[in-house]
Amino acid sequence: MSRETMTRTERVDAAIRLEKPDRVPVVPLLSAEAAGTLSGATMAQVSNDSQILFNSILKVFDDYGGWDAMHGGVWRPIHVQATGTHPMKIRIPGVDLPDDYVFQLVEEPIMQLEDYDKICQMGFDNFYYDDYLWRISSLTQDSLSDALEDVMIWGMKFLPEMAKRDVGMWVAATGMHPFFHLSLMRSLITFTEDLYYRPEIVEKTLKRMTADLIPKQIAMAKALGHNRWLLTEERASAYTYPLSVFERFWWPYTQEIVEAFWSEGIVTVFHIDTPWDKNLPYFKRLPKGSYVVSLDSTTDIFAAKQLLRGHGAIYGDVSASLLTIGSPADVEAYVKRLIDEVGDDGGFILGQGCNLPSNIKPENFRAMLDTCKTYEFSKK
Repeated sequence: MSRETMTRTERVDAAIRLEKPDRVPVVPLLSAEAAGTLSGATMAQVSNDSQILFNSILKVFDDYGGWDAMHGGVWRPIHVQATGTHPMKIRIPGVDLPDDYVFQLVEEPIMQLEDYDKICQMGFDNFYYDDYLWRISSLTQDSLSDALEDVMIWGMKFLPEMAKRDVGMWVAATGMHPFFHLSLMRSLITFTEDLYYRPEIVEKTLKRMTADLIPKQIAMAKALGHNRWLLTEERASAYTYPLSVFERFWWPYTQEIVEAFWSEGIVTVFHIDTPWDKNLPYFKRLPKGSYVVSLDSTTDIFAAKQLLRGHGAIYGDVSASLLTIGSPADVEAYVKRLIDEVGDDGGFILGQGCNLPSNIKPENFRAMLDTCKTYEFSKK
């Protein structure tokens, strides 16, 4: 049995600082879908009723003995569309889909070529709320206001409940990388054509979006009194594009973003899906301790540790497949390996790959949490 000598917050902060805490912190990303499965609610219920989702998250936290920081919150499909987190058409359980389906994102080239100039002239937020949102949703001005108000109301209810449980938030402010935003809005194929045939307008737009993102997200993090923010990117790795594209259209803006946040004492937590093995060496160019890379189990996390050891923290990476079709013994063995090989000298936070899956086995989730909380570091 591991002996705990730190608070949850101290443990997480130590890992972010690349120090070795009393044990590896565990911070699962609990989405609405996994919360519904683990609490006994349907996908339709957690997708359409904030009270049910709120209750489900708290029930899962309490029933499974808690963890070291809360990753996720009362976010329903309409919320992520209204806030621009998922700038796409969405099919929602209980509305467009059967009650037991997971919500679906519909990728289409909704953003048109002329919209690049609109973003450059108006700024992304003005473009999104004056024009783009109405192309992808059935929201009206009134229902948009209600959705945004709902986000605030339930966020304010959520934070005191976390305080009662002595657990803080993993991140406060969240945003998508401008590259990823454009890829979703233009669709992968069309955006790729733009990168090759219209690179100048893409670069101009990325510059404007980056300039807008930095002060907005820094202000949000400061307003919430938090020193970590989440930056999501799922399409810029060498799995999708050659490094020449990455170097021109992703890396310069990323470096600008991270350095701006770090100058304000804010750590960037990257949520990066797909294999990033060829891209991770670039992260050594960022300031030491300024970032966390959250890997989705398709990147070799053990090689990533060797590369980034002592420079950047790593989060991950119990896979969805292991949590759904594996056994508790399989989960336990993999978590122990992660602790021994990735968490051996600190700088590691245990989590799942990408997101807890909607069809997660409860016994596997418990094995993931309990193993991390009780397994001691190997003696070296």
